[in-house]
Amino acid sequence: MAPRTRAAVLLGLILAALCAALGPAGPVAAHAVVVATTPLRDEVLGYAPREVLVTFSESVAVVPGRVQVLAPDGKRINVGEPEVRDRTMRIELRPADRPLGTYLVSYRVISADSHPVAGSFTFAAGAPSATPPTPPTESENPAGTLVPAAKYLGYLGLLLAVGPPLLAATMWPRRRSRRGATTTALFGLGLVAAGTLGTWVGQAAQVVGAPLGQLSPADLRAVADSDIGVLLAVRLALVGLAAALLPAAVRGTAGRAGGGALAVVGLAGMVTWPLAGHPVASPLPPVSIVLGTVHIAGVTVWLGGLLALTVFLLRGTHQRVLGRILPAWSRLATLAVAWLVAAGLGQAAIELGRPSALLGSTYGQLLCAKAALLAGILGVAAGQRRLIRRQVAAGRPRRVTRAAGLELAATAAVLALTAILVQTPPGRTAGTAADGVTREGVAQSLTTDLFTLQFDVYPAVAGTANSLHAYVYTPQAKELPVAEWTVTAALPAAGIEPITVQVDALEPHHASAEIHFPVAGDWTLRITARTSEIDRSTATTTVTIR
Repeated sequence: MAPRTRAAVLLGLILAALCAALGPAGPVAAHAVVVATTPLRDEVLGYAPREVLVTFSESVAVVPGRVQVLAPDGKRINVGEPEVRDRTMRIELRPADRPLGTYLVSYRVISADSHPVAGSFTFAAGAPSATPPTPPTESENPAGTLVPAAKYLGYLGLLLAVGPPLLAATMWPRRRSRRGATTTALFGLGLVAAGTLGTWVGQAAQVVGAPLGQLSPADLRAVADSDIGVLLAVRLALVGLAAALLPAAVRGTAGRAGGGALAVVGLAGMVTWPLAGHPVASPLPPVSIVLGTVHIAGVTVWLGGLLALTVFLLRGTHQRVLGRILPAWSRLATLAVAWLVAAGLGQAAIELGRPSALLGSTYGQLLCAKAALLAGILGVAAGQRRLIRRQVAAGRPRRVTRAAGLELAATAAVLALTAILVQTPPGRTAGTAADGVTREGVAQSLTTDLFTLQFDVYPAVAGTANSLHAYVYTPQAKELPVAEWTVTAALPAAGIEPITVQVDALEPHHASAEIHFPVAGDWTLRITARTSEIDRSTATTTVTIR
């Protein structure tokens, strides 16, 4: 098989495995988790609050104009942009025109690891509204598969850009042409640049919550003002610098200064990946960033070097030369794998946070699968190293090629799992989502043209005595006296006609009653309140009786 054909097959294999994880990065892609809210999610308060607090598992930046609080009448009542301190976002509220009922809080923020996070929750004043306000409709994943695809292009580009220069600087035979290696490395840098630009566009779509086709130049420019935008711009600049230094380094004419400069540029480029991911939001950011960089360096040195060795050197190189190259490669690969494993273990310990998350979270389960695959690959690599130590491998290039192909194929699966891992919330955040309030019975807030009615039915169970309490307020939440109450309950689906309920007026604006629902179902409840000789209004709703 010709070198170009082998290269195409191997790259196709790796890319196909990576594409297995190209599914849309749905809600799980959001790595900052809401760990607490004030008021609590679904909480029913006895008053209308003047602020809302949302605490995340990591620091966040507010997307301008994308945080809002809607009052029960659907009007926006948040004042200005929210204030963020540490991990808590504070939203100031103005008094609502109709304060009683359900409030909706919706938000879109950028987490410390650059992932946009969108969500919403509700709470109520007095009782929940029968028809609560709804959040604005947005695409769950406006960027589609662009962001994960761009990341995978970047990873693949790193492998191609690192492998050929690495072998050229350490063990390339003098008589072998280096043109293909130069072309491959430059192509890899092109993939990194393309992946970076794709990430830029996808980030803009995720930040504004708009599909790719609706992005404006201003949306794209806005990314430059964010931390992730600065990192992507730096990465592009480093790619351009590496492209200028790389040809001379691969030809072996750059000298120590040129080779060292390329190594520094490459290492700086690798740092931009952990700076734009989980490590910056971990409990130990400096340690995580270092471990992330070492992890990427280990993968690219090992897999990139193995790819270059398999495509360019194993076929057509004299056995004596292979006898010198393979032991040197084995030592370098062993060192790279040691970096990879050590850094991976450190990262896993930090991102899991606790032992129970290893099997008790999706992140931990994916990590176990990745470790199992990696163990198999290391077994194959260990067999190769035994052959090399016995000086047998140089005389059996086909066997070495087959083993290297097996390593690459299995490692492609590992990379696919890694691609999924970077879209999965870390194990340390599992089980930290904000709790909601659970309650028995039914409570609702209903609005008519005359008043706001709030009522509750407890325990909302058939065949037993249920208590009903009803309160009437003005639209401004002032108590409104009622002269006469009328309450009926019906179950049309079962042919049960309206049953009139005897009502006791406990206070001028407050009535109570005892209701017996003979069967379970969705009962129609009608509550009529006459507030004067001529003012009367009826609120109708459906309550579910268990």
